[in-house]
Amino acid sequence: MDHLKHNPPESSPPLAWALTPQGARAGIRAGFNGNTSGMAPGYAQGNLVILPQSWAEDFVGYCRANPTPCPLIGMTQAGTSLVPMLGDNVDLRTDLPRYRVWRDGVLAEELDDISALWQDDFVGFVLGCSLSFEHALEVAGLRVRHVDEGKVVPMYRTSIQTKPVGRFRGPMIVSMRPYTPQDAAIAHEVCARLPGAHGVPVHMGDPAAIGIRDVTVPDEGEPTEILEGEQPVFWGCGVTPQAATIEARPPICITHAPGYMLVCDVRVEDLVLL
Repeated sequence: MDHLKHNPPESSPPLAWALTPQGARAGIRAGFNGNTSGMAPGYAQGNLVILPQSWAEDFVGYCRANPTPCPLIGMTQAGTSLVPMLGDNVDLRTDLPRYRVWRDGVLAEELDDISALWQDDFVGFVLGCSLSFEHALEVAGLRVRHVDEGKVVPMYRTSIQTKPVGRFRGPMIVSMRPYTPQDAAIAHEVCARLPGAHGVPVHMGDPAAIGIRDVTVPDEGEPTEILEGEQPVFWGCGVTPQAATIEARPPICITHAPGYMLVCDVRVEDLVLL
């Protein structure tokens, strides 16, 4: 994994420089390469997919057909890496802590900066992220365990199939947070107001009902303890369109590394689906 950032700004949680979106992006550009969970509370974070322009129309259609796991909140115009609808000088080449580069569906490398790879025909897509609603859950009095534990949220491939569009298809990926049934009901109410951040949970309770064999072994992220009296609560995850893109095997695709997101200047409740 070449060119990963090895000298993050010195800080101890909470990261004071990361309390604002502008500060978070400046810290990332300066060398921070950790996950972005808990950064810029109340502001949106985004998943990333970058594709050649010839693949863009099908991808937009796929996102619009599957808005729960794929809430499209921003995109570039061909030839530019900026996303002005999501903030001042938001640059998809530099503003995420870690990128994954895929060639013909195979992971080729992980980078901290993709400026050298940027092509004039690239179109960048930013999709709503489950990390965006965590501040809203905390404001409602709910703890977010993976944040408390300093971990990347656990993510799982499910048996729920998305609606195919063109070359894009595949299973829904979900993220999980454990709650008691009472707290899960509060989480459902809170997230119903945030469609740009995946909206309400897609499933609560038995993981096997959505094809997850072992909830202690996530496909991405890190395992989170489920305590007595709690149940796993699953939300649609922005890794879904990433997985669909990998299966479609474009000649090149660049994504975020799960948990390493774009921090935007737009508040979560103000997100608009494209």
